[in-house]
Amino acid sequence: MAKNLILFKILITISIAIPIPTASPATVVEDLNNLLPPPDFNATITNNCRRNPSLRYCNSSAPLLLIFKSTIVAAHLCNLSNNPNCVESFPKIDLRARPRLAPLYLSFDFFWRFCPLSIQSVDLSNNSLIGSFPEDVLGCAQIRSLDLSLNRLSGEFPVEKVSSSLPNLTSLNLSYNGFSECRVSEVQFFSRFNSSGFVNSGVIPDHRELRIRTVAFLVGFPVAVVAAVLFFMWLCFWRENCGRGEFEFEARAVEEAIGGLLRRDLAGKSDSDLGRVYRGVLRDGRVVGVGVVYSEEKAAAREVRRKFVERCGVIVRLRHRNVVRVLGWCDSRRFVAVVMEWIDGGGGGRRRNLGAWIRDCVPPWKQRVQAIAGIAGAVRYLSGECPQIGYSLRAGDVVVSKNGDPVITRFEFDDDDDDDGDDSDGDRSCAKRMCEFGVLVFEILMNRWDLGRRERESGIVEWVKVNCAGNVEDLIDERVERTAEMVVEAAEMVELGLICVDLSRRRRPSWEKFRQVLLTISRHAHRGGGHGHVLHRQH
Repeated sequence: MAKNLILFKILITISIAIPIPTASPATVVEDLNNLLPPPDFNATITNNCRRNPSLRYCNSSAPLLLIFKSTIVAAHLCNLSNNPNCVESFPKIDLRARPRLAPLYLSFDFFWRFCPLSIQSVDLSNNSLIGSFPEDVLGCAQIRSLDLSLNRLSGEFPVEKVSSSLPNLTSLNLSYNGFSECRVSEVQFFSRFNSSGFVNSGVIPDHRELRIRTVAFLVGFPVAVVAAVLFFMWLCFWRENCGRGEFEFEARAVEEAIGGLLRRDLAGKSDSDLGRVYRGVLRDGRVVGVGVVYSEEKAAAREVRRKFVERCGVIVRLRHRNVVRVLGWCDSRRFVAVVMEWIDGGGGGRRRNLGAWIRDCVPPWKQRVQAIAGIAGAVRYLSGECPQIGYSLRAGDVVVSKNGDPVITRFEFDDDDDDDGDDSDGDRSCAKRMCEFGVLVFEILMNRWDLGRRERESGIVEWVKVNCAGNVEDLIDERVERTAEMVVEAAEMVELGLICVDLSRRRRPSWEKFRQVLLTISRHAHRGGGHGHVLHRQH
């Protein structure tokens, strides 16, 4: 009760401290746990704030109990700091060389929040304190001296916070700590204090070391810049995509890879936009196919090149077994080209299209069905991943790998293939693609490669319509070994092709449906079993 009365009385003073006998950490903790504010504590706080509004607990929303506890800590701390008359004044906090007490009093954040206004100096030196700068000390905004020397404090010293929170600070000692080196812009702050307060503190760079660093920077920076410029010049000369995106190739690198677009490297011809495909070898040893999309006249148009790059950004991310992997593109004023993986047809590095594969290799029935199913799966994939990109399903543009897998290799980039128009344009594009697929089915089943391409494509559909009503067996390539089950399957394949080329149909089966039918036929072809029709044509 006596301590309560003394604390109650001392609240009227500025120091907010009381004289008590020599304190120990246990005494502080006990008092914080046991002492309670006197009954008229609230009224005393109100009167104090009326007389001196600058007191830190004034206008505070903190609980009264917390304010009372701060007076308990202040009373003990004033006594421990050997102040001569704690009832009248509390001028200093002196906890130097008290490694057990200093951390304890630093942990009382509520005390530092209501730090008595009479305190002018804080000494926490030689306590082996660890961690970052104790920012709670900044609550004593009026102090003139702060000593944190001979500790193990580390991290960045908060120059801006100390400068703004302690405007009256005239003495600062950070010696023998491990602070991080300050920025050049912050050196001016430390010039306000005696330099002896920063010996081995880490915050101020050593002047000799600073001169060495400055000389090294002035000499090394220009050398580094010149070396970097030379290095990037070397990259631009030797690497295919220097200074470009992940998938872009330089025109010089592409021309070098294919020997300057020589005729002897020509791999295939077409009269559409992807007109010429060349076999080439990049500097890293990769064998590639380079499809020239636009020549110099059209490649110079900025809008054409913009749309080209936009579409290439889509197709380079396609991944399907029956779609060629596009490695990137070349976008220059001289020519625009697609760089893709080279598909070896097993003939000395030469490509083999689907027509040549049927004509020269005479694949068995099972492989033909699997080829049609593979292309249907690729179309289903492309329809979902990039419906806005056109591609060719003509037998001359589908390449067969040495493993017998058909691969779609020709993408279309002309403006009239863009699906940015209305729904009718998309429907026409879908119908065109399905019609091409139907023709491809007939070409794989039959052997009509003795005819020219235009004659073959224009006449094959009518020829199938006329002859399929008679004997389907007559439509099958005569070089393929026939079985009764195979003829049944061929009839279903012909029915499938006729559905695709029937332009009068308003509703067509989905590509997924086609793929499932073809997979069913393929499995039966593998087992040699028969089955019933799965799709039926509308008459």
